[in-house]
Amino acid sequence: MDEQKQNDDIASGWQPVDMLEVVLNEPDDFLKIRETLTRIGIASHRDQKLFQSCHILHKQGRYFIVHFKELFLLDGKPSSLMVNDIERRNTITTLLSDWGLVTMVDSSKAAPCAPLKQIKIIPFKNKSDWQLIPKYQIGSKKITSNE
Repeated sequence: MDEQKQNDDIASGWQPVDMLEVVLNEPDDFLKIRETLTRIGIASHRDQKLFQSCHILHKQGRYFIVHFKELFLLDGKPSSLMVNDIERRNTITTLLSDWGLVTMVDSSKAAPCAPLKQIKIIPFKNKSDWQLIPKYQIGSKKITSNE
C-alpha cells in the first residue's frame, strides 16, 4: 500500500457495518480482553506513554473490536479515521484471535493489516513502568469547557 493511501481520511465513508465483530471464546473473557487492549497501542518511548488504539465494544449482545476513532464516529463526533488506523485495528484483532481470546465473525474484514512494528504491546509484568492513556472512555462522558 502506498504512502498516500495510508494517509487517506476514510471517516466520511465509514459506517457501523464496517466494525470488526468478534465472538468471545470464553464468556468471562470480556474483562481480560479489555485489560489487554489497554496495553496495546502507539508508544512514546521517551515519555514511557502508551496511547491505546482499540477498545472492545459490547452492543446489543454483540462484541466488536473498534479503533477509538470509530467510537468518535459512532458518537457523531469529528474523527480523522485513516486507512492505517483500520489496518492497526485489524492487526490487533488478529493478535487477539491468535492468542485465543476472540474469534472473528468475518475474518475477511480483518485485512489488510498493519506491520507489527507499528504497534507496541506492553507485557502485563511491565504495565507499571508505562503510563497507559486511552483516547476514548467507553461509558463515561468527558466534560469539556465547550459543553
